[in-house]
Formats: sequence, C-alpha cells, structure tokens
Amino acid sequence: MAEATLSGATHPILDNDYASEWMGIEVLGLSDGHATIRMTLRQEMLNGFGMAHGGMIFAFGDTAFALACNPISPAPGEENTITVASGVDINFLKPAFRGQVLTAVADRRSSAGRSGLYDIQIFAADAAPGTEPGTGTPGELIAEFRGRSRTIPKK
Repeated sequence: MAEATLSGATHPILDNDYASEWMGIEVLGLSDGHATIRMTLRQEMLNGFGMAHGGMIFAFGDTAFALACNPISPAPGEENTITVASGVDINFLKPAFRGQVLTAVADRRSSAGRSGLYDIQIFAADAAPGTEPGTGTPGELIAEFRGRSRTIPKK
C-alpha cells in the first residue's frame, strides 16, 4: 500500500494509511522513539496565499509523531496495543512553498507508563536541480510540533 519504506521494510501503521500515501510521505529513518520522514509540497497542498496549508504541515508532523510512537515490531505483550495522540500543539514559524521538500524529525522526550512526550521539528528546503529531494541539509525550521501520546488497547 504505502510507499513509505525503510531498507525494504514498511512500517505496519502505514499499510492502510491513505492520507500519508496521498501526501507522498517517505520514511528516511526509524528507531525506538524516533522517526524521520520527508515529502515534497505539491500544488494541491497549498492554501489561498500560495503557501503550504497549515493542515498539511500538521498532518505531516502527525505522521512522524505516529511513527515515532509505534514500534515496527511490537515487543511480546504489546501486540494488542497502539499508541495514539492524546494532545498536540504546533507552532508555525515560517511558510513553505510548492516544490520545497519537507523533512520532519520526531524524537521521544519522555515516556512514563502509557504516556509519552514527543517533539517533532519540521524543515523546508528547496530541491536542488539534479539532486534527489531531501538529500543534504533539511533546510529551515518552519514548524515545531509537540505531541502527547497514550498507549491504548487495539479495537
């Protein structure tokens, strides 16, 4: 389903994530409590001012948050749980524009019992001609996303 892959593996939460697939999100890195993803801003992701719609930036950060919260392979006893957002805050710092490559870097800051705290930084960079999008530096910081997570039973 989703083209978000890392070393040939697909994160299981992306298998039926049609929103992330539509956004063209690509997974660059995953580890316990960490995720790095990227996508290129397309015309249909812009608002009436010609800049990235805030909802697109939010959804992009939310995907990085979800990937950092949920392991690729749950530990024994964790197969019947998922980790979801219990609350989030986002601060938009600078605009991003069509053709720019966004990179989100999510990191766990704290974990206690079923609750966690994650910081996600979102960067925008112009795609250099002749280079693959997202290579090199992640660009300018355009948003800071803080997520609070809660692990719950699967339904």
